Amino acid sequence: MIATTHVMHMAHTVEQDIRFTARSLRRALGFTVAAVLTLALGIGLATAMFSVASTLLLRPLPVRDQDRLVVLWGQSRDRKYDNVPLLGDQTRELVRASRALSSVAFVAREGASPIPISLGGSSAALVRRALVSGSFFTVLGANPALGRALRADDDLLGAAPVAVLSYAGWQHQFGGDPHVVGRHFQVQSTGFDFTVVGVMPRGLDYPRGTEFWAAITPATTAPGNDHSFNGEPIVEVDAVGRLAPGATETAARDELTEFFARAGAPAIDHDVQGVVHSLATLMVGDVKPAVVVFSVAVVLLLFITCINVANLLLIRGIGRMREIAVRSALGASRLRLVRQLLTESVLLAIAGGILGAAVAAGSLRLLIAFAPPDVPRLDEIHVGGATLGAAMAIALLATIVFGIAPALVATQRESRAALRSGTRQSGSRRVRQATEMLVVGQVALALVILSAAGLVSRSLRALERVQLSYDPAHLMVAELTLRRDRFAGKEQQLALLERLLPRVRAIPGVEAVSPVGAAPFTGTGIDFRPALEEQTPGEIAKNPFVNAEAVTADYFATLGISIARGRTFTDADRAGALPVAIVSQSVASRFWPGESAIGKRLKGDGVRTVVGVAPDTRYRDLRDARPTVYIPLGQSPFPFAPTTLAIRARGRPESIVPSLRAAIAEVDAGAALTTARTFDDILAQPLAHPRLNASLLGVFAAAALSLAAIGLFGVMTTMVRQRTQELGVRMALGATSAEIGRLVLGRGARLAAIGVALGLVAAFAGNNLLDELLYHVAPTDAVTLLGSAVALLLLALLAAAIPARASARIAPVVALRSEG
Repeated sequence: MIATTHVMHMAHTVEQDIRFTARSLRRALGFTVAAVLTLALGIGLATAMFSVASTLLLRPLPVRDQDRLVVLWGQSRDRKYDNVPLLGDQTRELVRASRALSSVAFVAREGASPIPISLGGSSAALVRRALVSGSFFTVLGANPALGRALRADDDLLGAAPVAVLSYAGWQHQFGGDPHVVGRHFQVQSTGFDFTVVGVMPRGLDYPRGTEFWAAITPATTAPGNDHSFNGEPIVEVDAVGRLAPGATETAARDELTEFFARAGAPAIDHDVQGVVHSLATLMVGDVKPAVVVFSVAVVLLLFITCINVANLLLIRGIGRMREIAVRSALGASRLRLVRQLLTESVLLAIAGGILGAAVAAGSLRLLIAFAPPDVPRLDEIHVGGATLGAAMAIALLATIVFGIAPALVATQRESRAALRSGTRQSGSRRVRQATEMLVVGQVALALVILSAAGLVSRSLRALERVQLSYDPAHLMVAELTLRRDRFAGKEQQLALLERLLPRVRAIPGVEAVSPVGAAPFTGTGIDFRPALEEQTPGEIAKNPFVNAEAVTADYFATLGISIARGRTFTDADRAGALPVAIVSQSVASRFWPGESAIGKRLKGDGVRTVVGVAPDTRYRDLRDARPTVYIPLGQSPFPFAPTTLAIRARGRPESIVPSLRAAIAEVDAGAALTTARTFDDILAQPLAHPRLNASLLGVFAAAALSLAAIGLFGVMTTMVRQRTQELGVRMALGATSAEIGRLVLGRGARLAAIGVALGLVAAFAGNNLLDELLYHVAPTDAVTLLGSAVALLLLALLAAAIPARASARIAPVVALRSEG
């Protein structure tokens, strides 16, 4: 009975505390709104970013023992050629020879490449297909969500073509049909029918962007396919392996290096070393550095949030000293007063957490809406209960911890002393130093985030303004798909281009057109190692790999590439004529430094005479200009002709798409337009991640600056209120209003300067985390760091100027009468 009465009494006391606190917070509406919004911003952004980080970096992949899975390929020792694939007999030899890998599968080097398929009737879609060996899913240890995975017998010559859908492909292309297993679709380029045999679980996305996987052999040995020779696939592949017990990634890498240098291997392979990556790293890809940076930014913002709330609570506690002294004099115990103040902290944290959940949900929706489509596991990102609970718990704990300090400060004095002295004594040096130190910390952390945002923004501007060496205005890239049973070889493909190109040129609004090997910035192309006639095999092995392009005479005019020296190709540069080439500037400088390259001879698929020098272009990769050798399409040694068209229009390129589609259909029903994109649309792809990074860090920087400015403003306003009598005495002794204003402004400037100095040290040490996100900007770039420091100082001066101006307007008589 006594226990029940005690519990009821405690419940009644808690209820009283909550009601009193609610009334108190309503009366101090400005403080309440500021505290709740500050908490909501910090909790919301932290929860959203932690949700992204946990999905991309912490959530396990739907495979067995993901830490044991690696992907391997070769790399030239000079690192000029990033990916030396395996081919044909090499795959079988590697499987037999490997000791570091307990099992090995293979995936086509081209990754998830878009191909057109017919889903039935007249409907068609462009989907991303990955070619893999039949053991691919067995090596991964991945179990299907529906149906079955690929098997070894699916990868044999003559096997029926089957497809396994990714979760994204199942949802996007088949509407999540639970009866999708057994459905058929046709690959338009081959006319080959595939049967869906399974669907893999959400989160399995390798190669990145895959919508369906198909076995290599049946997909590449179909009649008329140009990826086979005498019934054998000629697809270039990377190895996917599971480490043997006790083996390490280093051992697998060294083993592959030895494999390339094995007896009997081609001499060119001896210059190749092994490269190994964990599967998880490749699936997350270049998103991981950004996620790490944003997670650090969120942690810093959460610290700033907690500091700001701590300052607000401390300032409020100091301002309530007289009220607390009166309540203490009327019999309230110190425990009851501390509990009352902590109840206020808890209510603020709960309100901030609830609003923060809404901020987190909204932030994630915006992030997903504006994120590039190739961000891995994007459809898995959501605000999880555990993540939200952790963020709210951190905020609640921080608010309570920071609330204890002002509660103890506000209740530590004797009530008579507080009543006699008023609140003036509450502005003690120790309390003022605590609030000012918190402001210094806010400013320092804000500068770290601001400098990071500045560096990423400058990097984005550098990337946007990079010299392409061609004219992207009014340029469009159109990709064609051809029926391989009608255009099986290079001769048929060239014949199609000879009929198609004049028809496209005749379209109103078309200024020029030329076939190109691939669309810009896809990273795909043909690499080879050119040589001079007099070089020895050892010297040739040290030559860099360069990009090779087979182009028509109109190529340079279509792209707007200016020939620096010599001439462009002409219609006379055909098969049977003198083999010629145009080289880019870096190739000319590499092989003939200080000399003219015109008339020189370069050996590759034969010996060619250089007739022109062009600039290095950023066509294959936006970040780096690639050295290139151009050869006339009529003299191309490649076993295929390009099926992508670059078209220069006089007006808006998209306006000619209907006419282009009709022209292709008129020329040959076996050809069709797959995609037609303006250069601006294409350029948006490599810029998408940098723009998203800059936008997100900009949001964090704006939030950090706002919180730091609010914190400084609050401290300076409180200082003016607490030192009103002192300021009045100074004015009575002859100090002018301007001197009083400068006194207050100077104090704020000193606090900001100390914070900026500490922030510069922290930014200088910590901005190396940004290295992988930056382009042509150093992590310690002085212009950005100093610019961020100046911007923050100006904002801090503005925040301090308002209370400084108010202090200068205080009448001395009023100030002397003030209780502080």
